Amino acid sequence: MHQTNFLIREPLLDPKQRVIGYELSWQQHDGKVPTVQELEDLVGFVAEHVIHEDHGWLLRDKILFLDAVPAMLSTDALHALPPERTVLTLELRQLTDSSARAAVQAVRVGGVGVSIRGADMTILGRNLSPYASYVEVRFTGADVGSQARAYAAAKHSAMRMVGRPVATWADFDACAALGLDAFVGKLHLTPRPGNPVKGMNPTQNVILQLMQMVQNNEDVPKLESVLKRDPALTYKLLRFINSAGFGAGREVQSLRQAIGLLGYAPLYRWLLLLLATASTSGYSPVLMETAVVRGRLAELLGQKYLARGEGENLFVAGMFSLLDRLLGLPMKEVLETIQLPDEVVRALVGREGVYGPYLALAEACELNSHLVASLAASLDISPLDVNKAHLSALAWAQSVAA
Repeated sequence: MHQTNFLIREPLLDPKQRVIGYELSWQQHDGKVPTVQELEDLVGFVAEHVIHEDHGWLLRDKILFLDAVPAMLSTDALHALPPERTVLTLELRQLTDSSARAAVQAVRVGGVGVSIRGADMTILGRNLSPYASYVEVRFTGADVGSQARAYAAAKHSAMRMVGRPVATWADFDACAALGLDAFVGKLHLTPRPGNPVKGMNPTQNVILQLMQMVQNNEDVPKLESVLKRDPALTYKLLRFINSAGFGAGREVQSLRQAIGLLGYAPLYRWLLLLLATASTSGYSPVLMETAVVRGRLAELLGQKYLARGEGENLFVAGMFSLLDRLLGLPMKEVLETIQLPDEVVRALVGREGVYGPYLALAEACELNSHLVASLAASLDISPLDVNKAHLSALAWAQSVAA
């Protein structure tokens, strides 16, 4: 399949800050609006890469919002996606035609969600419910609270409201309090304020010490003695090793056995994931999930082009690029707490060196920035390969969360 467009994702949060889904859109390298055929291709491509023959829907409980036009609502590609996990976003002006409205009602009967963009809720509220399961409400200017109040008053019980752009956590709180159901904005890059704890907690200090020891190739008994200081960490490691997905074959009961089975590079990756989730300062689930997707996406982008073993460094660079926000520390302090390879530091500080461009490309895919095409071209990675890596990283992040 030849592709010229790039997949961009934006997370949707519910009022409890959980990531309930993603809005996926095609970004045209020339800034044009995608054609019907291109939107069909998006649906088909997504279905092909997030549905597994044996394991089914790879995104677990996530919903996907996809840009659409009425002309593509009867396509076969649409039937490949699970209807309860699929929401198609249409512009209100596209519903002026009666055949378009009929097509929308037909997909809704089939269980597919429809989100309407560009409607004035205060005027059209109830009239939209035969067509929309979601309606997008847009915020402008400073007083998000009073706008959210007006929307909440116009809300129809059968419809859910998606607010965008919700750019600050204060605005998020105002919208959540007033009954909006989901939010799209830049919150996946913003620490959640409210917890004044800065710096490392005791668990994170133990994890950092272990990461340093793994990097220094310390022997297993030394790692074991440090792990024993934190019973919760020991429990998590044994649970991880004994999970069905790991396939150890028999129950592993000793730390030494667990470390031996896992190996040092996977142990380092596991510790890095734990370091991020053990945060109590800037922690928000969306920030954590973004870090995991970014790390995995950077790794996959470099897989074909860099030597074996470099992928681990790309994963570390991706995860560490949000660790300052997760830990509530300046990046300089984060880098002082653990010794990282020089090339990883160059990537983190200035998006430079061997890994910097891959990290920058992984970031651009989540920022809706128009740098995606030029960054991919500079690395000689095709749009198809970027998009495949993107959906693969998204699916991998769900399996890690599980």
